[in-house]
Amino acid sequence: MRNVCRCVFLLLAALTSFTGALEVKYAQLGETATIKPPRLDRFRKYYVYWQLEGRQPEDNSLAWRNPSGGRGTSSDDQWKGRVSLSEDSLIIKDIRETDFKTFVFKRIHGSDTSSTKYKLLKLTVSVHPSTPLLPGDSLSLSCDAETHGGGDPEIHWLNPSGEKIKKSPGPLTLKVTSQDSGQWICVVANAKKEATVSVTVLDLSPAPPHPQYTSESWPLTVPCSLPAHIAWQQIKEKDVQEVHWHFVPESGLSQMLFSLSLEDPPTWKAGQNRELRPVPDPMKGNLSLTRSRGSEEDQGDYVCTMTFKNGVSLRRNVHVKVLQITSSPGTQLISGQQLNLTCSIGQPKPPDLQLKWVPPPQSPRSSAASDRRLGHLAIPEVGTGDGGKWRCQLWQSDALLTSAEITLKIEPRLSSWMLVVICSVTVIVVLLLILAFVVYRRRQQRSTPLRRRLCKCKTPKPKGFYRT
Repeated sequence: MRNVCRCVFLLLAALTSFTGALEVKYAQLGETATIKPPRLDRFRKYYVYWQLEGRQPEDNSLAWRNPSGGRGTSSDDQWKGRVSLSEDSLIIKDIRETDFKTFVFKRIHGSDTSSTKYKLLKLTVSVHPSTPLLPGDSLSLSCDAETHGGGDPEIHWLNPSGEKIKKSPGPLTLKVTSQDSGQWICVVANAKKEATVSVTVLDLSPAPPHPQYTSESWPLTVPCSLPAHIAWQQIKEKDVQEVHWHFVPESGLSQMLFSLSLEDPPTWKAGQNRELRPVPDPMKGNLSLTRSRGSEEDQGDYVCTMTFKNGVSLRRNVHVKVLQITSSPGTQLISGQQLNLTCSIGQPKPPDLQLKWVPPPQSPRSSAASDRRLGHLAIPEVGTGDGGKWRCQLWQSDALLTSAEITLKIEPRLSSWMLVVICSVTVIVVLLLILAFVVYRRRQQRSTPLRRRLCKCKTPKPKGFYRT
């Protein structure tokens, strides 16, 4: 009786080893599917076969290899050039509708034969409506997975930020924002399968997280652009109506700077003249404004606006701040005077920004770094070496944001001896001037004719001889 039970047990084990277990794999039409079998014992030499369910190894297998390193693939027209082996994994290129079948992996080592079955099921992902979309448009994402017994597959979505979104039965619907632009991933959790679909939401590139800084010695760029994956033609197809720039100074009314003519090719038309220039060729997606040097009047808000026919407006607000240096009592000083330099952006600076003073190279203060990171720099007595170009730099961590410059002219201080010499020279010059004037008057009197000096009557008589 014991021997009979042992024979039955061995027969069941052999049948289990041959029939193997069924695993479910998902694939999409047109993609490349990889079916990876269990890891084999590398110290044992196996014959490996991949075939469709119901075929024997001696039939036309899809792919095979032997322990000596020989291998081959099917010459059938349906599979020729589309199947290959990578180690022992079966790779099927360009999945077709007729490829969703059951595949069998067999390994043979002497009399030891085992197999594993893989059911390839269809996964379909779709987007409605087709992108690109505008912020506020409705989006429907569908992820349909075929089933094969064992209940429905577990499906959820990952948005472009990687956040998991639970999916109720049916399509996932939402009102899109610019954050929804990118790759959406449908995850079939119980089959470890992911399918990706791309969603494009038309929007302007994000505005810089901090203000744009400039100065009268630093260039100014006010950024506004389309993301690299959005083409100007897509913007036109969504019925864009207006593209313009406005400037709102910190104290004053809004000013129209530029408007974009939407003819082909699009061109900028100027409004207020603030010496700003748009970047050429807006069809490349760059709508920024530039200027070779900033000015005090540039401080304020710049608004880039794109308006569409359905009323949707895309806006980017860029705040510009100007770094300025003021000198008291001025930029022309005499050696020995007190100097106060102030560097600021017009309001208290954020804690993540630092100021750094850079004195002229010949200044004795170039090696002394005390107080050079403060906005206010006080020098009790300036010297001639302090004359030249002073720079105030604005840093954020290791990034230089902008730099302002001021040029100081320092005259040497006059000593008492120099004052005596200057006064003496002044007196001599005055005496020489007086002497020159006296000599000039005398020469003028000598050159006057004698008759004009003697005859001073009001009615002179005509020339001739008269009796005295």
